Amino acid sequence: MFKKIFFLLLFLFHFSVSSQEQISLISWNIRDFGKTKNSEELDRMAEIVRDADIVAIQEVVSGYGGAQAVAKLADNLNRKGAKWDYVISKPTNSPKYVTERYAFIWKTKNIKIKNRGTLISELDSLVDREPFFLDFYVKGRKLSVINFHSRPHDKNPEREILAITDYLKSDDFQHPILLAGDFNVDQKEEVFTGLRTQGYNATVIDAKTTLKQSCATDGYLNYPIDNIFYSNKIVLKSGYVIDFVKACENISKARELSDHLPVLLNFSID
Repeated sequence: MFKKIFFLLLFLFHFSVSSQEQISLISWNIRDFGKTKNSEELDRMAEIVRDADIVAIQEVVSGYGGAQAVAKLADNLNRKGAKWDYVISKPTNSPKYVTERYAFIWKTKNIKIKNRGTLISELDSLVDREPFFLDFYVKGRKLSVINFHSRPHDKNPEREILAITDYLKSDDFQHPILLAGDFNVDQKEEVFTGLRTQGYNATVIDAKTTLKQSCATDGYLNYPIDNIFYSNKIVLKSGYVIDFVKACENISKARELSDHLPVLLNFSID
């Protein structure tokens, strides 16, 4: 009898520990991610994101070159040890010259999917680029990630953020959710109050994520507009911006990859 109780407690302890295992997600706006990226640049990108479990990418070009670039990045990652898979959204239903795709890339060892994701059609008339929604299953536990690229800061991205906030409020989400992307608005602005009221928090605070054209007296970083918002079913372990520039003399080389820096969230599922 004692032995049975011991093994039961051991099983429950193992389940509790495994359910709290750390997961990492990177969100990255890779400017004009398509055929303009060469093999050397794709390999540099792979080195930057290789330690993450899931990568959410914004600004994938809508043409065939975008899908090719995502596939090549996944192939680069597969050559670095772990097994990765990817999905690419359909082109967003957007005004001319605004259409893009989104992509997710993830390590397949402990993370599975049951479908290929969907653009959120309910938001089609309210945003320029509908967010991309995908359910992941981390060792069987459901995790929804919403991937989003807002309209520019001078075209009222606040209206889009409010629309997404209302969407999250209208659906009875009982499982962990991440909202990742380029919002073109600082997380401290009042427009994010509704998200916070629903229990969402920002991964990074006062952390600049965009790059200047060149170095100035105050450095090469510009605006704090990329972030990952996590629901109250998510336990934050750490979060930060991955500064792959490191020094002023590297700014031109860094901008070959993107004018945005990736944001990383380390977390567990509550």
